[in-house]
Amino acid sequence: MPQIFPKKLDFFTRFSGAVLIMAALSGVGLAYYVMSPEVLETGYTPAQPVPYSHKLHAGNLGMDCYYCHTTVDKAAHAAIPPAETCMNCHSKVKEKSALLAPIRESYETGKAVPWVNVHVMPDYVYFNHQSHVTVGVSCVSCHGRVDQMVEVKQVQPLNMAWCLDCHRNPAPNLRPVQYVTKLDWKPEGDPAEYGRQVIAAKGINPPQNCSGCHR
Repeated sequence: MPQIFPKKLDFFTRFSGAVLIMAALSGVGLAYYVMSPEVLETGYTPAQPVPYSHKLHAGNLGMDCYYCHTTVDKAAHAAIPPAETCMNCHSKVKEKSALLAPIRESYETGKAVPWVNVHVMPDYVYFNHQSHVTVGVSCVSCHGRVDQMVEVKQVQPLNMAWCLDCHRNPAPNLRPVQYVTKLDWKPEGDPAEYGRQVIAAKGINPPQNCSGCHR
């Protein structure tokens, strides 16, 4: 029986098919990587209505996180400071600065400054700041060195795998409660060893089941 297609064509067809399959798999892998929280969300730095510098206030001036975020150790959510908090200082400091006009307007009208939330959890996730802060989990574990940021950005993926890694091994992220907002604090020895002592003393046992975070 005469050969209809040459062997070279058969080889080319098989080779082209293999290349297409590899390209498809590579595309799926690339899409998975690009769409992952580590890539898609880490580094998120939204523009804010007022150029508030955490590096200046929390870093250079040494303002404690509790001064503005008053509810982190008392409630599930970290409070965004009202204009009244800002005006405690800015009624005397740079009181005529054009950059602070939205703060003055908010103070006079009672209308909130439209700050853009940087760290946004999905509605189906329950996260309680109080339960973390009051056992010694520092702001720096989730938010990074905010005291060195002119513009706050997201430095952790905040996805389920990342949270579970800490719940399974919380020791490295625990410190004395009085140093929770001291972002440059370092223990004299191994952080994990100190954390294990805190776990034993306080009976810390973070949930790893679904209902711990999804309610």
